Amino acid sequence: MKDCLKKCLVEFIGTFFLVFTVASAVLFGGDNGVIAPLSIGFALMIMVYAGGHISGGHYNPAVSLAAAIRGALCWCKLVPYWIAQCLGAACAALLVAHYAVIPEFAGCPFSWVQVVIGEFLFTFALCYVVLQVATSPKTEGNSYYGLAIGATVLVGAFAVGGIFCLGAFNPAVALGLGLIKSACWIGVGIISLTNLVAGACAALVYKLVEIEED
Repeated sequence: MKDCLKKCLVEFIGTFFLVFTVASAVLFGGDNGVIAPLSIGFALMIMVYAGGHISGGHYNPAVSLAAAIRGALCWCKLVPYWIAQCLGAACAALLVAHYAVIPEFAGCPFSWVQVVIGEFLFTFALCYVVLQVATSPKTEGNSYYGLAIGATVLVGAFAVGGIFCLGAFNPAVALGLGLIKSACWIGVGIISLTNLVAGACAALVYKLVEIEED
């Protein structure tokens, strides 16, 4: 129980700083389309390096689901991880919202088909990369896992963020975007469901392609 609480605290902290960075970058990062993706990708990277050895450094309910399906996370810890991640996201978003002047929500500029495609593709990529670099016995002990994970979010933000979708790739981030009024609540639900489905698919593909040692 004590071990689980420690891991959940690490998940709370990592998700808090990730979503705080997302919220701040979205609201104050400027319009050049570069600052937000860079800051978010690096925020995830440093938090993964900071907490990966304790909790796995998921900071994302979709990643936790993928890890559970793959067998890298005990199913009994999945819901506590989700609670910690969502609490971290909510605290970060509400803190930013308390001190920020938040514009009124102007409506989603993307169709739901675009949102599903963009969110699915790069949530899948993120979860697939996490499983390959942070849970595979063949890459155990590597020093690049945090960079690979953060870079995946960075690439996704540049590739589809603001083009196909909001670029959340994470139900906790979607919750944060809803709280700062950068996404409608229906959109938060669609994004979150898409993220979870993508995480499950990534885990199944990982299990399909992983080559076991003879």
